[in-house]
Amino acid sequence: MIVPNPIEGTALHAAGGVSASTCYLPFHKTKQWSWTTFWLIQALFAWIVVPLVLGVVTVPDYFSILWNAPSKVVWGAFLLGACYGFGGMSFGYATRYIGYSLTYTISIGLSAIIGTMTPLLLRGEVAEYFARPGGDIILTAMGVSMLGVALCGYAGFRKESEIGVSPSFNMRLGLLLTVVGGILSAVFNISLEYGQPIADMAAQNGAGHFEGNAKLIVSTSGCFVVNLVWFLVLAIKQDNLREMTGVNGLGGFDMMKNFLWSAFAGTLWCFQFFFYGLGHVRMGNFQFASWLIHMSMLIFFSFIVGVIMKEWKNVSKGTYIMLITALVILCASFIIMTYGTVVGEEAMAQTSSAR
Repeated sequence: MIVPNPIEGTALHAAGGVSASTCYLPFHKTKQWSWTTFWLIQALFAWIVVPLVLGVVTVPDYFSILWNAPSKVVWGAFLLGACYGFGGMSFGYATRYIGYSLTYTISIGLSAIIGTMTPLLLRGEVAEYFARPGGDIILTAMGVSMLGVALCGYAGFRKESEIGVSPSFNMRLGLLLTVVGGILSAVFNISLEYGQPIADMAAQNGAGHFEGNAKLIVSTSGCFVVNLVWFLVLAIKQDNLREMTGVNGLGGFDMMKNFLWSAFAGTLWCFQFFFYGLGHVRMGNFQFASWLIHMSMLIFFSFIVGVIMKEWKNVSKGTYIMLITALVILCASFIIMTYGTVVGEEAMAQTSSAR
Protein backbone atom coordinates (compact mmCIF):
# COMPACT_ATOMS: atom_id res chain seq x y z
CA MET A 1 0.00 0.00 0.00
CA ILE A 2 1.32 3.45 -0.92
CA VAL A 3 1.48 5.82 2.06
CA PRO A 4 0.56 9.41 1.04
CA ASN A 5 3.31 11.98 1.53
CA PRO A 6 2.40 15.32 -0.09
CA ILE A 7 5.76 16.90 0.78
CA GLU A 8 7.63 14.17 -1.10
CA GLY A 9 5.03 14.40 -3.85
CA THR A 10 5.56 18.13 -4.32
CA ALA A 11 9.35 17.64 -4.37
CA LEU A 12 9.00 15.01 -7.10
CA HIS A 13 6.73 17.32 -9.09
CA ALA A 14 9.49 19.94 -8.78
CA ALA A 15 11.98 17.44 -10.22
CA GLY A 16 9.56 16.90 -13.10
CA GLY A 17 9.34 20.66 -13.60
CA VAL A 18 13.13 20.94 -13.84
CA SER A 19 13.24 18.11 -16.38
CA ALA A 20 10.47 19.65 -18.50
CA SER A 21 11.87 23.19 -18.43
CA THR A 22 15.30 22.08 -19.65
CA CYS A 23 14.29 19.48 -22.24
CA TYR A 24 14.78 21.72 -25.29
CA LEU A 25 18.15 23.17 -24.25
CA PRO A 26 20.10 20.29 -25.89
CA PHE A 27 18.93 21.58 -29.30
CA HIS A 28 21.47 24.40 -28.95
CA LYS A 29 24.22 21.77 -28.76
CA THR A 30 23.39 20.20 -32.13
CA LYS A 31 25.30 21.25 -35.25
CA GLN A 32 23.90 21.75 -38.76
CA TRP A 33 20.56 20.16 -37.86
CA SER A 34 17.22 21.85 -38.41
CA TRP A 35 14.55 21.93 -35.73
CA THR A 36 12.58 19.36 -37.77
CA THR A 37 15.39 16.79 -37.68
CA PHE A 38 16.04 17.37 -33.99
CA TRP A 39 12.32 17.08 -33.25
CA LEU A 40 11.96 13.72 -35.01
CA ILE A 41 14.77 12.14 -32.98
CA GLN A 42 13.77 13.63 -29.64
CA ALA A 43 10.13 12.64 -30.27
CA LEU A 44 11.16 9.02 -30.86
CA PHE A 45 12.91 8.90 -27.49
CA ALA A 46 10.40 11.06 -25.59
CA TRP A 47 7.29 9.22 -26.67
CA ILE A 48 8.39 5.68 -27.58
CA VAL A 49 11.86 4.54 -26.49
CA VAL A 50 12.08 5.95 -22.95
CA PRO A 51 8.46 5.19 -21.95
CA LEU A 52 8.98 1.60 -23.10
CA VAL A 53 12.25 1.25 -21.18
CA LEU A 54 10.69 2.72 -18.03
CA GLY A 55 7.74 0.36 -18.33
CA VAL A 56 9.85 -2.74 -18.89
CA VAL A 57 12.25 -1.91 -16.03
CA THR A 58 9.73 -0.84 -13.38
CA VAL A 59 6.46 -2.69 -14.10
CA PRO A 60 6.24 -6.49 -13.63
CA ASP A 61 4.68 -8.28 -16.63
CA TYR A 62 4.51 -4.95 -18.42
CA PHE A 63 3.53 -6.21 -21.87
CA SER A 64 1.00 -8.64 -20.41
CA ILE A 65 -0.71 -5.73 -18.61
CA LEU A 66 -0.87 -3.70 -21.83
CA TRP A 67 -2.19 -6.68 -23.76
CA ASN A 68 -4.94 -7.41 -21.22
CA ALA A 69 -5.93 -3.79 -20.60
CA PRO A 70 -9.50 -2.88 -21.68
CA SER A 71 -9.43 -1.87 -25.34
CA LYS A 72 -11.74 1.06 -24.63
CA VAL A 73 -9.23 2.45 -22.13
CA VAL A 74 -6.26 1.89 -24.44
CA TRP A 75 -7.86 3.52 -27.47
CA GLY A 76 -9.32 6.37 -25.42
CA ALA A 77 -5.95 7.22 -23.85
CA PHE A 78 -4.22 6.84 -27.24
CA LEU A 79 -6.61 9.20 -29.05
CA LEU A 80 -6.47 11.77 -26.26
CA GLY A 81 -2.68 11.57 -26.43
CA ALA A 82 -2.91 12.21 -30.18
CA CYS A 83 -4.88 15.40 -29.44
CA TYR A 84 -2.01 16.50 -27.21
CA GLY A 85 0.29 15.93 -30.20
CA PHE A 86 -1.58 18.65 -32.11
CA GLY A 87 -1.32 20.90 -29.06
CA GLY A 88 2.45 20.55 -28.96
CA MET A 89 2.72 21.56 -32.61
CA SER A 90 0.44 24.56 -32.07
CA PHE A 91 2.63 25.61 -29.16
CA GLY A 92 5.78 25.40 -31.28
CA TYR A 93 4.33 27.54 -34.07
CA ALA A 94 2.92 30.08 -31.59
CA THR A 95 6.42 30.85 -30.30
CA ARG A 96 7.30 32.12 -33.78
CA TYR A 97 4.54 34.74 -33.66
CA ILE A 98 4.42 36.04 -30.08
CA GLY A 99 7.65 34.79 -28.51
CA TYR A 100 8.57 32.04 -26.08
CA SER A 101 7.76 33.69 -22.74
CA LEU A 102 4.24 34.78 -23.59
CA THR A 103 3.39 31.52 -25.38
CA TYR A 104 4.75 29.40 -22.55
CA THR A 105 2.88 31.19 -19.78
CA ILE A 106 -0.51 31.47 -21.47
CA SER A 107 -0.44 27.94 -22.88
CA ILE A 108 0.77 26.23 -19.71
CA GLY A 109 -1.51 28.41 -17.57
CA LEU A 110 -4.54 27.28 -19.56
CA SER A 111 -3.32 23.70 -19.41
CA ALA A 112 -2.97 23.91 -15.63
CA ILE A 113 -6.57 25.10 -15.12
CA ILE A 114 -8.27 22.91 -17.72
CA GLY A 115 -6.21 19.81 -17.02
CA THR A 116 -6.91 20.06 -13.30
CA MET A 117 -10.62 20.84 -13.38
CA THR A 118 -11.84 18.81 -16.38
CA PRO A 119 -11.37 15.32 -14.81
CA LEU A 120 -13.21 16.51 -11.70
CA LEU A 121 -16.01 18.02 -13.77
CA LEU A 122 -16.38 14.86 -15.86
CA ARG A 123 -16.70 12.78 -12.70
CA GLY A 124 -18.91 15.38 -10.98
CA GLU A 125 -16.53 15.57 -8.02
CA VAL A 126 -15.56 19.26 -7.90
CA ALA A 127 -17.64 20.16 -4.83
CA GLU A 128 -16.69 16.92 -3.07
CA TYR A 129 -12.94 17.44 -3.42
CA PHE A 130 -12.90 21.07 -2.31
CA ALA A 131 -15.24 20.31 0.61
CA ARG A 132 -12.69 17.88 2.06
CA PRO A 133 -10.45 18.98 4.95
CA GLY A 134 -7.75 21.18 3.47
CA GLY A 135 -9.76 21.70 0.29
CA ASP A 136 -10.25 25.41 0.96
CA ILE A 137 -6.49 25.80 1.39
CA ILE A 138 -5.89 23.98 -1.91
CA LEU A 139 -8.40 26.27 -3.64
CA THR A 140 -6.59 29.33 -2.22
CA ALA A 141 -3.28 27.93 -3.44
CA MET A 142 -4.71 27.45 -6.92
CA GLY A 143 -5.76 31.10 -6.98
CA VAL A 144 -2.30 32.24 -5.80
CA SER A 145 -0.69 30.02 -8.43
CA MET A 146 -2.79 31.51 -11.23
CA LEU A 147 -1.84 35.01 -10.02
CA GLY A 148 1.82 34.05 -10.25
CA VAL A 149 1.30 32.58 -13.72
CA ALA A 150 -0.49 35.75 -14.88
CA LEU A 151 2.32 37.96 -13.58
CA CYS A 152 4.91 35.75 -15.29
CA GLY A 153 2.98 36.18 -18.52
CA TYR A 154 2.80 39.94 -18.15
CA ALA A 155 6.50 40.11 -17.34
CA GLY A 156 7.18 38.05 -20.47
CA PHE A 157 5.02 40.42 -22.53
CA ARG A 158 6.93 43.43 -21.19
CA LYS A 159 10.25 41.70 -21.85
CA GLU A 160 9.44 41.05 -25.48
CA SER A 161 8.12 44.61 -25.89
CA GLU A 162 11.31 46.10 -24.42
CA ILE A 163 13.81 43.86 -26.20
CA GLY A 164 11.92 43.96 -29.49
CA VAL A 165 9.80 41.56 -31.49
CA SER A 166 10.70 39.48 -34.50
CA PRO A 167 9.58 40.44 -38.03
CA SER A 168 7.11 37.53 -37.90
CA PHE A 169 5.33 38.92 -34.81
CA ASN A 170 1.57 38.37 -35.12
CA MET A 171 -0.37 38.75 -31.87
CA ARG A 172 -3.75 37.57 -33.21
CA LEU A 173 -2.48 34.37 -34.85
CA GLY A 174 -0.01 33.72 -32.03
CA LEU A 175 -2.68 33.99 -29.32
CA LEU A 176 -5.01 31.71 -31.30
CA LEU A 177 -2.33 29.02 -31.59
CA THR A 178 -1.38 29.50 -27.93
CA VAL A 179 -4.95 28.96 -26.75
CA VAL A 180 -5.29 25.87 -28.94
CA GLY A 181 -1.97 24.58 -27.62
CA GLY A 182 -2.98 25.19 -24.01
CA ILE A 183 -6.35 23.48 -24.34
CA LEU A 184 -4.92 20.44 -26.11
CA SER A 185 -1.97 20.26 -23.73
CA ALA A 186 -4.47 19.85 -20.89
CA VAL A 187 -5.87 16.87 -22.77
CA PHE A 188 -2.68 14.97 -21.95
CA ASN A 189 -3.64 14.94 -18.27
CA ILE A 190 -7.11 13.75 -19.25
CA SER A 191 -5.41 11.02 -21.31
CA LEU A 192 -3.40 9.94 -18.27
CA GLU A 193 -6.54 9.98 -16.13
CA TYR A 194 -8.39 7.92 -18.74
CA GLY A 195 -5.56 5.38 -18.72
CA GLN A 196 -5.65 4.99 -14.92
CA PRO A 197 -7.19 1.46 -15.09
CA ILE A 198 -3.92 0.34 -16.72
CA ALA A 199 -1.97 1.83 -13.80
CA ASP A 200 -4.37 0.12 -11.38
CA MET A 201 -3.63 -3.22 -13.05
CA ALA A 202 0.10 -2.53 -12.67
CA ALA A 203 -0.37 -1.65 -8.99
CA GLN A 204 -2.20 -4.92 -8.37
CA ASN A 205 0.70 -6.68 -10.06
CA GLY A 206 3.28 -5.18 -7.70
CA ALA A 207 4.41 -2.03 -9.56
CA GLY A 208 4.10 0.07 -6.40
CA HIS A 209 5.11 3.72 -6.84
CA PHE A 210 5.89 3.03 -10.50
CA GLU A 211 2.32 2.16 -11.48
CA GLY A 212 2.06 5.29 -13.66
CA ASN A 213 4.78 3.99 -15.99
CA ALA A 214 2.38 1.31 -17.23
CA LYS A 215 -0.06 3.78 -18.79
CA LEU A 216 2.46 6.35 -20.04
CA ILE A 217 3.32 4.64 -23.35
CA VAL A 218 -0.34 4.53 -24.39
CA SER A 219 -0.73 8.31 -24.14
CA THR A 220 2.69 9.18 -25.56
CA SER A 221 2.37 6.83 -28.54
CA GLY A 222 -0.71 8.74 -29.68
CA CYS A 223 1.30 11.95 -29.49
CA PHE A 224 4.18 10.33 -31.39
CA VAL A 225 2.05 9.13 -34.31
CA VAL A 226 0.65 12.61 -34.94
CA ASN A 227 4.06 14.27 -34.73
CA LEU A 228 5.76 11.57 -36.82
CA VAL A 229 3.34 12.08 -39.71
CA TRP A 230 3.47 15.86 -39.55
CA PHE A 231 7.23 16.27 -39.19
CA LEU A 232 8.07 13.56 -41.71
CA VAL A 233 5.97 15.38 -44.30
CA LEU A 234 7.63 18.65 -43.27
CA ALA A 235 11.12 17.11 -43.40
CA ILE A 236 10.50 15.68 -46.87
CA LYS A 237 9.12 19.01 -48.07
CA GLN A 238 12.12 20.89 -46.68
CA ASP A 239 14.57 18.16 -47.72
CA ASN A 240 15.85 17.88 -44.13
CA LEU A 241 16.00 14.09 -43.85
CA ARG A 242 19.38 14.11 -45.56
CA GLU A 243 20.80 15.87 -42.49
CA MET A 244 20.80 12.49 -40.73
CA THR A 245 23.10 10.98 -43.36
CA GLY A 246 25.85 13.60 -43.16
CA VAL A 247 25.53 14.87 -46.73
CA ASN A 248 25.74 18.43 -45.38
CA GLY A 249 29.40 17.82 -44.49
CA LEU A 250 28.76 16.86 -40.86
CA GLY A 251 31.38 14.39 -39.60
CA GLY A 252 30.59 11.06 -37.99
CA PHE A 253 31.52 12.19 -34.47
CA ASP A 254 29.41 15.36 -34.73
CA MET A 255 26.55 13.32 -36.16
CA MET A 256 26.71 10.95 -33.20
CA LYS A 257 26.70 13.92 -30.80
CA ASN A 258 23.63 15.32 -32.55
CA PHE A 259 21.79 12.03 -32.08
CA LEU A 260 22.88 11.84 -28.44
CA TRP A 261 21.84 15.42 -27.67
CA SER A 262 18.47 14.87 -29.36
CA ALA A 263 17.98 11.59 -27.48
CA PHE A 264 18.89 13.36 -24.24
CA ALA A 265 16.27 16.03 -24.94
CA GLY A 266 13.61 13.35 -25.45
CA THR A 267 14.70 11.59 -22.27
CA LEU A 268 14.36 14.81 -20.27
CA TRP A 269 10.86 15.35 -21.68
CA CYS A 270 9.77 11.85 -20.72
CA PHE A 271 11.32 11.99 -17.27
CA GLN A 272 9.06 14.89 -16.36
CA PHE A 273 6.23 12.34 -16.36
CA PHE A 274 8.35 9.70 -14.65
CA PHE A 275 8.66 12.13 -11.73
CA TYR A 276 5.05 13.23 -12.23
CA GLY A 277 3.89 9.64 -11.75
CA LEU A 278 5.99 9.19 -8.60
CA GLY A 279 4.71 12.49 -7.20
CA HIS A 280 1.11 11.80 -8.19
CA VAL A 281 0.76 8.58 -6.19
CA ARG A 282 2.14 10.33 -3.09
CA MET A 283 -0.51 13.07 -3.14
CA GLY A 284 -3.08 10.74 -1.57
CA ASN A 285 -6.59 12.17 -1.60
CA PHE A 286 -5.37 15.30 -3.39
CA GLN A 287 -4.05 13.70 -6.56
CA PHE A 288 -6.35 16.00 -8.57
CA ALA A 289 -3.95 18.86 -7.73
CA SER A 290 -0.95 17.10 -9.31
CA TRP A 291 -1.41 18.59 -12.78
CA LEU A 292 -1.65 22.15 -11.49
CA ILE A 293 1.47 21.67 -9.34
CA HIS A 294 3.34 20.15 -12.27
CA MET A 295 2.39 22.92 -14.70
CA SER A 296 3.15 25.65 -12.17
CA MET A 297 6.54 24.08 -11.45
CA LEU A 298 7.18 23.95 -15.18
CA ILE A 299 6.49 27.66 -15.59
CA PHE A 300 8.53 28.50 -12.48
CA PHE A 301 11.64 26.61 -13.57
CA SER A 302 11.35 27.66 -17.22
CA PHE A 303 11.63 31.30 -16.11
CA ILE A 304 14.50 30.39 -13.76
CA VAL A 305 16.27 28.80 -16.73
CA GLY A 306 15.61 31.97 -18.71
CA VAL A 307 17.26 34.07 -15.99
CA ILE A 308 20.26 31.71 -15.84
CA MET A 309 20.59 31.83 -19.63
CA LYS A 310 20.59 35.67 -19.35
CA GLU A 311 17.46 36.05 -21.46
CA TRP A 312 16.31 38.83 -19.11
CA LYS A 313 19.55 40.81 -18.85
CA ASN A 314 18.36 43.66 -21.11
CA VAL A 315 14.94 44.26 -19.56
CA SER A 316 14.07 47.24 -17.40
CA LYS A 317 14.40 47.13 -13.62
CA GLY A 318 10.61 47.25 -13.25
CA THR A 319 10.10 44.22 -15.51
CA TYR A 320 12.80 42.25 -13.70
CA ILE A 321 11.24 43.06 -10.32
CA MET A 322 7.86 41.94 -11.68
CA LEU A 323 9.38 38.61 -12.77
CA ILE A 324 10.99 38.02 -9.36
CA THR A 325 7.69 38.92 -7.65
CA ALA A 326 5.85 36.45 -9.87
CA LEU A 327 8.33 33.67 -9.06
CA VAL A 328 8.03 34.40 -5.33
CA ILE A 329 4.22 34.19 -5.61
CA LEU A 330 4.53 30.85 -7.40
CA CYS A 331 6.82 29.60 -4.61
CA ALA A 332 4.21 30.71 -2.08
CA SER A 333 1.52 28.78 -3.95
CA PHE A 334 3.62 25.60 -3.76
CA ILE A 335 4.03 26.03 -0.01
CA ILE A 336 0.32 26.75 0.55
CA MET A 337 -0.73 23.80 -1.62
CA THR A 338 1.65 21.42 0.14
CA TYR A 339 0.40 22.66 3.52
CA GLY A 340 -3.21 22.13 2.42
CA THR A 341 -2.56 18.57 1.28
CA VAL A 342 -0.71 17.73 4.51
CA VAL A 343 -3.52 19.18 6.65
CA GLY A 344 -6.14 17.37 4.57
CA GLU A 345 -4.35 14.02 4.69
CA GLU A 346 -3.85 14.22 8.45
CA ALA A 347 -7.50 15.16 9.06
CA MET A 348 -8.80 12.39 6.82
CA ALA A 349 -6.44 9.87 8.43
CA GLN A 350 -7.72 10.81 11.88
CA THR A 351 -11.31 10.48 10.68
CA SER A 352 -10.58 7.03 9.25
CA SER A 353 -8.88 5.84 12.46
CA ALA A 354 -11.78 7.14 14.58
CA ARG A 355 -14.12 4.89 12.63
